[in-house]
Amino acid sequence: MITVYGISNCNTMKKTFDWLKENKINFQFHDYKKKGISKEMIQTFVEQLGEQVVLNKQGTTFKQLSDVLKVSVSNLKDLITFLTEKTSAIKRPIIEKNGQFQAGFDIDQLTKFMA
Repeated sequence: MITVYGISNCNTMKKTFDWLKENKINFQFHDYKKKGISKEMIQTFVEQLGEQVVLNKQGTTFKQLSDVLKVSVSNLKDLITFLTEKTSAIKRPIIEKNGQFQAGFDIDQLTKFMA
């Protein structure tokens, strides 16, 4: 089963859902805002994708942080705690397939990942 992680109120998520449906790919959706996300799952994201991919520095949640907080999330432990509390700062979507992960919406990458 494919699991899509993210938040429902996001244009990138809507594009992802549409693409998956158009390609007849069944998936389940894990909404961070409603279900939360464990530190262990964020750790898994970071291990497979890297800190720079998992932390969405382009979003308003990160951009609104003070410079001190931006520096503090460079520490892995603090980053994981921060992302657990501020789930909108996690890159969207993160898609899991057979224990492997893909981040972001890029049609070419998704096509390869889903093959």
